[in-house]
Amino acid sequence: MREKTQANSAGPGDGLIRAGAVVFFIGAVATLVTVAPLFLGAKPFPTYMFGLSMLMAVGFLVAGAGVLRSVAAGRRQARDATR
Repeated sequence: MREKTQANSAGPGDGLIRAGAVVFFIGAVATLVTVAPLFLGAKPFPTYMFGLSMLMAVGFLVAGAGVLRSVAAGRRQARDATR
């Protein structure tokens, strides 16, 4: 039996995973930029930079939601295939 979807097609949740990875990366860069002056003895960055560091957590949660959505779609597809 042929598969209905192609191997390179985006499944449910893939967009969330990609977006979460981008947001996580931006948060990781902001964290490195924020922490670097503390180790180098330079003047610390303003407080909003510490807020940008929280993007790591936001990106992680968005990617996790994408994984859960992908798992739910896979389970739904498997359940429909057995009926």
